[in-house]
Amino acid sequence: MGPYLNVIQIIISITLIVIILIQAKGEAGGMFGGETGVARTRRGLERTLFNITIVLSAIFLIVSFLSAFFAVRS
Repeated sequence: MGPYLNVIQIIISITLIVIILIQAKGEAGGMFGGETGVARTRRGLERTLFNITIVLSAIFLIVSFLSAFFAVRS
């Protein structure tokens, strides 16, 4: 079970990195302090990517706990 969880973890982590980089590319300088301070709502694809990021992060956390649990048991 351990190797399968490791492969799933790697796939999820690569997917998370790509999605986060896509989101950061959409912001105009927000990463380096260029935020305007204006609150805005997420719409369309931006909101979908944000929700996918949250779900994948939760799945990654669960898979990490399971991987650690099975590593201790064996």
